Amino acid sequence: MSRRETERVGERLAGRGTYRERVGESETELFYIYTSGTTGLPKPAIVVHSRFYRIAAFGYYSYRLHSDDIIYTCLPLYHSAGNIMGVGQCLIHGLTVVIRRKFSASRFWDDCVRYKCTVAQYIGEICRYLLSQPVRPSELSHQVRIAIGNGLRPDVWEAFANRFNIKHIGEFYGATECNCSIANLDGKVGACGFNSVILPNVYPIRLLKVKEESMELIRDSRGLCVPCGPGEPGILVGRINQKDPLRRFDGYVNQEATNKKIIHNVFTKGDSAYLSGDVMVMDELGYIYFRDRSGDTYRWRGENVSTTEVEGILSSLLNQRDVAVYGVSVPGVEGKAGMAVIADTTRNFNCDAFLQGVMKRLPSYARPIFLRLSPVVDTTGTFKIQKTRFQKEGYDPRNSTDRFYFLNSRMGRYVALNEEVYNDILEEKVSL
Repeated sequence: MSRRETERVGERLAGRGTYRERVGESETELFYIYTSGTTGLPKPAIVVHSRFYRIAAFGYYSYRLHSDDIIYTCLPLYHSAGNIMGVGQCLIHGLTVVIRRKFSASRFWDDCVRYKCTVAQYIGEICRYLLSQPVRPSELSHQVRIAIGNGLRPDVWEAFANRFNIKHIGEFYGATECNCSIANLDGKVGACGFNSVILPNVYPIRLLKVKEESMELIRDSRGLCVPCGPGEPGILVGRINQKDPLRRFDGYVNQEATNKKIIHNVFTKGDSAYLSGDVMVMDELGYIYFRDRSGDTYRWRGENVSTTEVEGILSSLLNQRDVAVYGVSVPGVEGKAGMAVIADTTRNFNCDAFLQGVMKRLPSYARPIFLRLSPVVDTTGTFKIQKTRFQKEGYDPRNSTDRFYFLNSRMGRYVALNEEVYNDILEEKVSL
């Protein structure tokens, strides 16, 4: 944090400034939770007492937990999933919580059996890591009836539920600071939540249309945002009402970061809403599906490419390896070319076999032009793929000792991307 941010934290903890000005004990700060930092540096988000209670109650009542449930969590307690959704059940509702210091794919089901857990938490890529493990007896002898979390990829969903005999997947969407959390209550495969299309104002969240390339909000002749129709991708927002604990937005310690998350004149003139930055799609029934983070989708060959969808397909082709996908700029070419970073510790990666699988599963515009084979793909503390470093380094082979490849369209195969090929690309001597 900057010096001013540090001083502001001190002022809040000392009871000065806006901390004392807020009305009611429930709206005073309880603690700060740092965001995961998936697309940038982590930011300290403010958690007030009412938010802690609301998030814990959200999980408890949404998925019909009861006081004799035993929850297994191996998530870091410095994030809201492990801290509030997990341990919060113990503090607020009296459930037993089994905490493992660090996630272990090989011990996950053994722990669930040993401690007779009935609920398991997941986040990010945990389910995919479990699927990549060899079969063991404990994966079917546990008592877990529901797995609760977020970030379960649709391509992994059914395989995870079937292999480990999980009767109910409790997928939800939410961030520590957001006011537009949603939940999938009936196990609709792939959906991260639901909102009524008959009574949408009961829970005032919306998907708003954006310009495909810039992700800028589209507004009508009155200057208001334009809601999406069924099947149309848009950014999720939630109307802000600071007097309503369910609709308030407490923001971050950094006021500038807070302001970036607030948009005005959304539903009506003079109102404001929280901007999630996540692109989603709602079907005609009201089920909502995560598409991508704003800024992650890139455009190539006149088509929009969802990095989340491509990551899921490539990971399934590679037996659930870690994969990060993003777009990179190429001189003289419109849009961004796809690049995939693939975790590879064996150094025997077969590019030809990989390309065959890619050609069967992905349209031409979504196939990665550049490959980077790295011993490890960066992840956050909650196992979310982190692309920031890779995006900055691009496809320049001089930036790393990793192996780089380029999809040569004339040869119809991936070739090693050395400094000579890299310079040819920059000088537009190579056709993409």
